[in-house]
Amino acid sequence: MTARATAAIRIRARAGVVIAMAAFLGVVAFFWPFLVAPGKFGSNYAPPLIFGVLLVVVLCVVISEIAEGGISSKALAMLGVLSAVNAAIRPLGAGTAGIETVFFILVLAGRVFGPGFGFTLGCTSLFASALITGGVGPWMPYQMFGCAFVGMLAGMLPRATGRREVVMLAAYGSVSGYLFGFLLNLSFWPFSLDPNSSIAYLPGLPFTEQFQRYLAFDLATSLGWDTGRAVTNLVCVLLAGPAVLTTFRRAARKARFQAPVRFRSGAAPGPPAGPAPGFPADRAAP
Repeated sequence: MTARATAAIRIRARAGVVIAMAAFLGVVAFFWPFLVAPGKFGSNYAPPLIFGVLLVVVLCVVISEIAEGGISSKALAMLGVLSAVNAAIRPLGAGTAGIETVFFILVLAGRVFGPGFGFTLGCTSLFASALITGGVGPWMPYQMFGCAFVGMLAGMLPRATGRREVVMLAAYGSVSGYLFGFLLNLSFWPFSLDPNSSIAYLPGLPFTEQFQRYLAFDLATSLGWDTGRAVTNLVCVLLAGPAVLTTFRRAARKARFQAPVRFRSGAAPGPPAGPAPGFPADRAAP
C-alpha cells in the first residue's frame, strides 16, 4: 500500500504552515541560551517556563489544525489505542540507563500512518504517560514537542521496502535517540550547574564558546543515557519491526482511513406499479 493510502491523518496546506511555525518556535525554545541576549529575562528560570507555556499552546493549535483536516473515528480510535499502549509500556524502561521504550511504537506508527498521525501520537502518548507516571512538570512540553517531531519525521522518510526499510527505521530510531537527548538537555542546562563550572551556561559568551561548553556538558552528563536510548530503539526496531509494521499496515488496510465516503439515497426502490404478476389487468379492483 502507498503512504497516501495508509495515512490516518491528512495534513492540509494550512496545517503544514502551522507546523512549520511550530517548528520555528520549537527551535527558539530549545536553543534560547544561544539566541537570547543576556539580561532579557529576570532570571534563568523564566525562559523555559515561558517557552514551555508557549509550546503547549502551539501544540494545541497544531493538533486542532490537523484535526480540522479530518480525523475520522477510525483514526481517532487508533490514536487512542496506540497512545494508551505507549503510555503503558514507557514505565517498563523508566529511563534506567537511558532505556526508553516510548520511541519504538512512535517511529513505526509514524512510518505507517503518516506524519500527521506521528506528530499527534507523540503529543498524546507523552501527555498520557506523564499523567500516569507523575511526570508532569516544566519539562513535559519539551518532551511532547520532541516526540511529536520524532513521529512526524518518521512518516517523512524516503520510500523503502523489506529489509531495507527495517534497517532505515532502525538507523533513524538510533539517531533520534541521540538528538532527543541533545535537545532535551538544552531545556535545563542553563540553570543546572554552578556558574563557576567550565561546562556551565555563561550569559554573554560568543556562540562558539557557549556551544563548546554545551557539547562538553552533553558528553559528560548525557552521552551514556542517550546511547542506551539509541541502542534500545535500534534493537527493538530490528527485532520486532517487521512484525509490527505488518500488523499496522494490515490495520490500515482494513480501516481504509482515506477511503471516500459516498452516500446513497435513503428511499429504497419500491415494487413496480400495476397488478401483481399473474393477476389479469381487466379484473383488477378499481
